[in-house]
Amino acid sequence: MITVVNEALASAGIEDAVTAVGEFYPRGHTGAGFAGGLIGGDLGDSLGGAAGAVGTAGGYVAGTRAHDAASGLPEQMLVGVSPTMVYGFSGDRRHANALVFRVPRDGIDVKVHQRVNVRVLELIESASGSRIELEGNRLPITHSKDVIAELSG
Repeated sequence: MITVVNEALASAGIEDAVTAVGEFYPRGHTGAGFAGGLIGGDLGDSLGGAAGAVGTAGGYVAGTRAHDAASGLPEQMLVGVSPTMVYGFSGDRRHANALVFRVPRDGIDVKVHQRVNVRVLELIESASGSRIELEGNRLPITHSKDVIAELSG
């Protein structure tokens, strides 16, 4: 993922290199999926048979997509940290697409909240209080913990 983001930076004409990259979602993504899955499952169960399982899966997808669209952030992002900047790209571990945000590290406060199955990362601009709120899955394959450690340490 580090290579993917460094190549995206170079393609954008940005002369910088990230040292940590992780996969993130907009804050609330997982909770919205859980709520959508519960609602979809209940509706499906009322129909009987396999409809409950289909409703749960469909509700999860609908919940996450509705939430992510309302957040103004892409559904899936790669967040990279260099010594001086934090970059957010839409995309996944194989493709860094559009640059979504770029903020200087010295101008932000970092807050991390531990939740049951995600870590919430808040990047707060010191001067204005503007926030970028993200959540990273706890699965090691996402490397969200690496980004949080780099920003917190």
